Amino acid sequence: MQPTDQPTPTALYLVPTPIGNLEDITLRAIRILGEVDVVLAEDTRTSGRLLQHLNLKKPMLSYHLHNEHQTVQRVLDRLEKGEQMALVSDAGTPGISDPGFLLVREALARGLKVECLPGATAFVPALLKSGFGAERFTFEGFLPVKKGRQTRLRELAEETRTMIFYESPHRIVKTLEQLAETLGPERPASVSRELTKLFEETVTDTLAALAAEFGRRATIKGEIVIVVQGLRE
Repeated sequence: MQPTDQPTPTALYLVPTPIGNLEDITLRAIRILGEVDVVLAEDTRTSGRLLQHLNLKKPMLSYHLHNEHQTVQRVLDRLEKGEQMALVSDAGTPGISDPGFLLVREALARGLKVECLPGATAFVPALLKSGFGAERFTFEGFLPVKKGRQTRLRELAEETRTMIFYESPHRIVKTLEQLAETLGPERPASVSRELTKLFEETVTDTLAALAAEFGRRATIKGEIVIVVQGLRE
């Protein structure tokens, strides 16, 4: 007698996309993007270029930080009716410093099956290239811009694990200066930018030296990952 139970079909896929080099996408990710009914995109123009590169034509819906609360219920209703969707961000794994958490939480609450594909994310290569050890680390993402920023920095002063931060080009110098002031100017750190791209760069030095180095630059481009060595006894 054959079992009658069928596996629950996946409603929502979280699909990592390249952070720079378009070769950094898995065969499974390409297949899923080709099979789903709709692609939820942080920026439909950015994702549209990727789909074009992959020779895929798919309907896209805009799903980003500024509309997710207004959009999530409509998306869930469509998922419940049997549509399959893939959520992508502009680069990397959706849900890591990008929209995704709210949709996943609500989908699971409704009993919908969610799958997350493994793939590109910026902090892993930056962490490994720093040389500070990846046995234990804490991912901090973006520090608070204003409220709570100094409080969080003071809390991290005693952190013994390797620390990972995301930062934008126009705030990188200020952040490095504040980290040097709070964690100590001689604390080893690294700054990685343009990861996987043609002009990829990782600079490793003390926090004070890194602040001075990037402070001398007329322009700074690319998404940035800061890795800071944890406190040593």
